[in-house]
Amino acid sequence: MEAMRTFLRWLIRSTVRLIARVDISGYENLPATGAYVIATNHLGILDAAMLYLAIDRWDVFIPVAEKWEEMWLFRFLGKYFNLVFINRFEPDLKALRKIIGLMEAGNILVIAPEGTRSRVGSMIEGRPGVSYLASKLNRPIVPVGLAGTEDRIIFGNLKRLKRSHIVVRAGPAFTLPELPRKERDAALKGFTAEIMCRIAVLIPEKNRGVYAEHPRLKELLAQQSISQ
Repeated sequence: MEAMRTFLRWLIRSTVRLIARVDISGYENLPATGAYVIATNHLGILDAAMLYLAIDRWDVFIPVAEKWEEMWLFRFLGKYFNLVFINRFEPDLKALRKIIGLMEAGNILVIAPEGTRSRVGSMIEGRPGVSYLASKLNRPIVPVGLAGTEDRIIFGNLKRLKRSHIVVRAGPAFTLPELPRKERDAALKGFTAEIMCRIAVLIPEKNRGVYAEHPRLKELLAQQSISQ
């Protein structure tokens, strides 16, 4: 298995570097030890490949929509890249238990709070699942912003035999407070907005989508301007 993993990682990295120039920054924000959550925006099919390009670890897992389990390629890759197939539209207790178990064992969860890739090239509304898991497990969250992985850009440049430019940027880790017993839905909504705005501050304005005018994003941008 180790040899196949190494080969597949080499294949992914070689393919990505052939079609794109990737700038990666923010390694200093990754916790040195323990389990944590990487939360990222989701623009295109290349997004998952950015993980295996940027991080040299195998204790990383990614929840993937159950529809992809029907494809032999994803079932094959799932054996080597720790894919957890999950039902996005109904409570999937089996997948949830697996995710919690992997986190408690010290693994790193990589997830896109939006739940699906954006079709409009900018952020869409995040779902509360990531907030719930991070709060329940009390794990740090590292926001990661992706830019340049939009499908229309990648495939458009491929048609012109032009390399794309992709930017991967990690921000400071943060934690969420414990989920309150009362008004949980409102709390989860606030937690989700916090995660999404911390991602939004890392990407170009054109990619911020529904969070472009969010008050919390404006606070973060102001703090960033003061610190620079």
